[in-house]
Amino acid sequence: MAECIRTVYLTMMLLYLVLLGKAHTAQSIYPRIRLSHNELWQLNRTWVFQAHGASLQPQTMLLDESHDRIYVGAKNALFSLSLDQVNTHHREIQWASTESQIEECLMKGREKSECANYIKVLQQYNQTHLLVCGTGAFNPVCVLVRVGHTRQDKLFSLEEDSIMSGRGRCPYDPNSPSTSTLSRGELYIGLYTDYWENDGAFCRLNNQTYTRTERDDRQQLNEPKFVGSAVIPDNDDRDDDKVYFFFTEREMNAEGVNKAVYTRVGRICANDQGGQRMLVNRWSSFLKTRLICSVAGPNGIDTHFDELEDVFVLKNKDGKNPEIFGLFSTTSAVFKGFAVCVYHMDDIRAAFNGPFAYRERPEHHWTPYEGRVPYPRPGSCASKVNGGGFSSSKEFPDEVLRFVRSHPVMYRPVLPQHQRPVLLQTEGRRKLTQIAVDRVQAQDGHYHVLYIGTDDSVVLKVITIYNKDTDSMEEVLLEELQVFKVPAPIREIIISPKRQQLYVGSEVGVAQVRLHQCDLYGSECADCCLARDPYCAWDGLTCSRYYPAGVYPKRRFRRQDIRHGNAVQLCNGLQMDDEQRPRSEERRVYGVESNSTLLECVPRSLQAKVLWFLQKDEEKHEVRGDERVIMTTHGLLFLRVRSSDAGVYVCQTAEHGYVHTLLRISLHVLRGERVESAINRANEGDGEKAAAPCPFSLGPLPGPSSSPRALVPSSVPGPHSRLWYKEFLQLIGYGDAQRVEEYCERVWCSDKKRKKGKRKYVSPGGEKRGKGRREENSHRVPRQTLDA
Repeated sequence: MAECIRTVYLTMMLLYLVLLGKAHTAQSIYPRIRLSHNELWQLNRTWVFQAHGASLQPQTMLLDESHDRIYVGAKNALFSLSLDQVNTHHREIQWASTESQIEECLMKGREKSECANYIKVLQQYNQTHLLVCGTGAFNPVCVLVRVGHTRQDKLFSLEEDSIMSGRGRCPYDPNSPSTSTLSRGELYIGLYTDYWENDGAFCRLNNQTYTRTERDDRQQLNEPKFVGSAVIPDNDDRDDDKVYFFFTEREMNAEGVNKAVYTRVGRICANDQGGQRMLVNRWSSFLKTRLICSVAGPNGIDTHFDELEDVFVLKNKDGKNPEIFGLFSTTSAVFKGFAVCVYHMDDIRAAFNGPFAYRERPEHHWTPYEGRVPYPRPGSCASKVNGGGFSSSKEFPDEVLRFVRSHPVMYRPVLPQHQRPVLLQTEGRRKLTQIAVDRVQAQDGHYHVLYIGTDDSVVLKVITIYNKDTDSMEEVLLEELQVFKVPAPIREIIISPKRQQLYVGSEVGVAQVRLHQCDLYGSECADCCLARDPYCAWDGLTCSRYYPAGVYPKRRFRRQDIRHGNAVQLCNGLQMDDEQRPRSEERRVYGVESNSTLLECVPRSLQAKVLWFLQKDEEKHEVRGDERVIMTTHGLLFLRVRSSDAGVYVCQTAEHGYVHTLLRISLHVLRGERVESAINRANEGDGEKAAAPCPFSLGPLPGPSSSPRALVPSSVPGPHSRLWYKEFLQLIGYGDAQRVEEYCERVWCSDKKRKKGKRKYVSPGGEKRGKGRREENSHRVPRQTLDA
């Protein structure tokens, strides 16, 4: 028995260390719900497309809801996936580099992996065709791909006679950053146009003209990294449309040495034709200014997030005033962090309509330009809203063109909404890579739901709430979704609000994930309100999708509070039938005196605080952790249980002032010396006694990946089996017979039952489910508790 106890104790200490490790990890980032890839799959919430098990390496993705398809530009291939379910009915075009192209690429000193054809540009050319451009083994090439008029056509073919050079349309290097957008048949793109990546430019290509920024002009662009682009109209005059580019570049000091990294927003007129005598085929309207994303610090020193990782343009109905979401990181080698800042178009336009920046000499600071500004204002478009005096930029006076060439920088930067980030992450090793945003109407207003991709296959679902009274921002991490089984950086996120789906790309594949699953939060009013998910509301029976008034007729009364999550006010006092009223689970747990025992209780919400109470002799007091009793993320762990610890333990959760009883556990403590004495007497007894009904053998000490149970049952009675079972009954007393029987049955017997149980998961509510079945509880763990 002593060996038994030592084995159990060592095993529980191992479990304790594992739990402490998990608890420490949860302190850095704790979502309310965390779902693994297997759980997402079992809940039918995700589908994954993989290219025959090979590395997909997607470079770009394009959503085409008119054809019900999503297109994926990858290495040597272009895929067309179904929006309904990405892993079914896919179409594929193989478009690899030729052997001669690969041989030429290798002769230039490139690696073989670089000499493939990586598709970097993927745009909707018109209703029936896509414009597709690839690196072509460092010899860029473009082609048109036919997709048909409607979704019924099911066409997906490369038109050989449309193949053209991709120089100026696509980068040479597959790792080179680029951004593109297509409007009215014209491709606007930011890229490095040369083989050696010395010439970064913003270009526009159509069948007649090729317009770009000045070559080798560091005032316009200096080592840019291109991130995003969009065509955004200012008004109803299409001639006044602007194209915005989002990028980072280096600022130069007086000696011409590069120093700080700045995030910029650049702007050109979509109808800019360049000048007639100067700036020929060059932009006559290019301006840029800085995007600020910083956190105010002591003594007026701000912490700046200067490296733009991704940008998302959340458009409104008229398309004129979208909100710009930027995902930033720090450039410091000491401090690492990420932030999300939101910008309004009114503030961006105000910066471009403000003073120009000027410095007399390179060593001087930037100051507002106070001299005369020529007419028409440099950077404006040839349009009716600007007076209509010029039909084209080619008619602009030379004075205007000289000014815009020498003053491309605006003095005023663009500050974010509320003068601060809406989201900050300054802890943990996880890197944030991509962002997509959905604007959701809830009962108490509109909310932005942020979907942020990471470098380890996780998508974070976050809402941000601004408190006007305290001028503070609250971040609520609703879900952490592991969309791929293998950790890999997420390279693309595309959202479809119409279908309520998210499409995520990484080298592992393309995953489709539903934006919400309200029944995960539970069937109680409090569970639904505490979730603070703007997609979900309690409708009187369960947690279901929230629809604005008038959208879904004859809705039952709803309960939802995203801003405060006040379940106490919303849900207390609601009349429920006895059949509907939830009941807390009850368990019976046995422990051996001086042994380790875990009372397992895992709340559905990882943000809930767990409280333990001991109910004994009609008294109830809170259990506090000490050197013997440890509060872990998996429950209450007794390192050495005592007979005085016996009683009824109540596990409660507290979240936003709402207290919920999750579990009641009756702990029975068996005396250690009597158990040891019983086993010793059994081992020393007569060998002719009947075989024990519950034989067992000591197994090896489990490793970190083993089950926490220390005793491994044997399905076949051993040669030294003894009828120690009845000895227990005699020594402990007949009154304990039922408890000892249950103890033995759970720890040492029923091998087949326990093996079967390992294949199932048990929710905190005690509901079992098998593979592929859904359940309402969101956070499940295998029942590995020593509830014996």
